Formats: sequence, C-alpha cells, structure tokens
Amino acid sequence: MTPLSTVALVVGLASLVSGHGFLKSITVGGKNYLAWQVGQDNYVNPPPVRYARQLTNNGPVPDFTTKDITCGAGGNIPAQGVIELKAGDKVTFNWDQWGSSHSGPVFTYLAKCANNDCKTFKGDTGNVWVKIEQLSYNPQGRPPWASDLLREQGAKWSVTIPPKLAPGEYLLRHEILGLHVAGTRLGAQFYPSCTQIRVTQGGTTQLPAGIALPGAYKPEDPGILAELWRIQQGQTQYVAPGGPVWSEAAPNANRAGP
Repeated sequence: MTPLSTVALVVGLASLVSGHGFLKSITVGGKNYLAWQVGQDNYVNPPPVRYARQLTNNGPVPDFTTKDITCGAGGNIPAQGVIELKAGDKVTFNWDQWGSSHSGPVFTYLAKCANNDCKTFKGDTGNVWVKIEQLSYNPQGRPPWASDLLREQGAKWSVTIPPKLAPGEYLLRHEILGLHVAGTRLGAQFYPSCTQIRVTQGGTTQLPAGIALPGAYKPEDPGILAELWRIQQGQTQYVAPGGPVWSEAAPNANRAGP
C-alpha cells in the first residue's frame, strides 16, 4: 500500500467512526456523573468510578442477537458507582456526539436489579426490560427522527423516572437505533448503554414483565429491517421494535409524538 493510499484509508476510517457516539455522562438534579470514557478508562488502573457500564468502543454492537445488545459491547461489567435519585426525577443522557446520517428512534428501558444489587445483575436473561420512553419517527416533527432531535439538543436526551416507581436498584438502559444501513439483514446499528441507579424515594408500583434482551430484537422485525427512504417518502409506516411504552411511564421529556 502506498503512503497516499494509507492516508486515504485512515481519513476514511476516521470519517466513518466520527459518525458514531457513546454515552459520556448522566445528569441528575444538576449533578453530572461520568459514564465509561471510551478510549481512556480502558487504560486506567485501577479503573475509575463510573456510573454506566463499560464499552469497548463508540460503535454499534457487532451483533444485536447476542448478549452485547443488553448493555453494549464491553462485557456487561457492573459499574462501581450507583446514582441515587427519586421517582419522578429527570435524567439527562449526555452523548459525546451524534452524527447527522445516523437517523432512527431513541428508547429507554428499566430493569429491576435482582436482590436490589446492580453489581451482581446483568439483565441478559428473562423478560426484565420495561420500556419507559420512546420517540421514533414523526413526519410532522422538526426534525422527524428522534436521533436527529437528540443531535439538535446538543447530543442530549432526557427521561423522567416513572413517578410511582417503587424504591430499589435498577439498570437504566438508554439506546439509539441507527437505521441508515438497516435495509440489509443485521445492518441496523444499536447503541445501548446501562446506567446503574438507586431509587431512594418513590411509590409502590413494581415493574411488570417486559422483554428479553437479547431475544426481543429480531433481524426481520420491520422496525429493524427497514429502509429510511421508504419511511421518509411515506411508502411504509415505521413501528419501532421493543413493544409499547409502559402505561405507568411519565410523558416524554423531549417532545410529544410517536
């Protein structure tokens, strides 16, 4: 390979990676909590205290039918920190960046940590994930796609913890689904992260049965095997994967709509 072609390859890869992103921090009550810092924390020993689980890179999970889909490609290693908050509090997810070409829906799920201990809970088996927030595609929206709204909000996304949720420890799973190459099987790009939270004050409402991750996202699901241009031209109606939002969830904190 010539020096010129090597430079072209590096520039091309940098351009591709720059469209990706990862959860950088979480804000609750005006306090900022660091998530796993991709490309930095991997080289720190002992590992620093973080509040979201480890990720190996800023790209999508390699295969969303595997256990990488639960909390991202990073081994689903429990974080050292747990964010304390109350039911009804607003949580803001701060991404390092988000690319304009990676359009798609945004979701947030909750799972109750077994024995009220997230440091021993992975959430990769059973129907434990309950969707508490979703925004996908609204042709009247400006912008229509949720991920583009996230970008316009400064790579930020907010969710309100269900106001009647019972106290305890939970995994808060936040995710962007990029559909820009989803027209081919397994082409959809999922970017999940898991933040560990402890609800200290709340109601008495327990989470219902939810979905399994892995398991619920099927390669042929019409919300996963999808072509952006068909949706945007009105040739097909987009239905996001993962089932409906829980009836006890709070209103969407970003905007109303599907």
